[in-house]
Amino acid sequence: MSAFDDMLELSPWMRALDATQHARMREDLVERRVACGGFVCRKGEPVEHWIGVIEGLVKISSVSAGGKPVTFTGVAPGGWFGEGSMLKDEPRRYDGVALRESRIAYLPRTTFQWLLDTSIAFNRYLLIQLNERLGQFIGTVEIDRLLGPDARVARCLAQLFNPLLYPGLGRKLEISQGEIGYLTGLSRQRVNQALRRLEGIGLLKVDYGGVTVLSVDGLREFED
Repeated sequence: MSAFDDMLELSPWMRALDATQHARMREDLVERRVACGGFVCRKGEPVEHWIGVIEGLVKISSVSAGGKPVTFTGVAPGGWFGEGSMLKDEPRRYDGVALRESRIAYLPRTTFQWLLDTSIAFNRYLLIQLNERLGQFIGTVEIDRLLGPDARVARCLAQLFNPLLYPGLGRKLEISQGEIGYLTGLSRQRVNQALRRLEGIGLLKVDYGGVTVLSVDGLREFED
């Protein structure tokens, strides 16, 4: 299947586009495969594409001039990112790094702008996306400043199960403990301890190579 067809399955807003808009996206959408550890996009580069995740997992992060890294969020299948930079027409302010081999969809700036001009459904989706992302980042600040490591893991997983930002996920997320560590800034060993505690109180089930979430609300409200 084409990148367009696969993203159509993952992104409900795309089904609201008309035939002309579908045809334009099918023609313009480009897929790239990015190896584990490879750059999906780079900080400081011109923003020429809106980016969606078809398969895999992408870490949105940055490194200071002094070499200190910070992770802002992860983007799971069905998620799109970079619309803020597209709207502001500024250089990208973060790196996108594949945490595993990933299939990435790139929509050119000209097509993005054309959809803004022609599609009410697209504009409505962007409004919801920006609002959800703002809430996510406010929550991240709260996590980093107020909560302990177990709650950081719980909230990180809850964020990845946001059905508006990442509609392609079911109840099981294929994510390793090392990948959760990258997203939370914790060691793999500390992530393992947190997952076992959360499993013990019935919020999730630790599977081989992934996590099955039993209560998204419980993870979202968990505190150490």
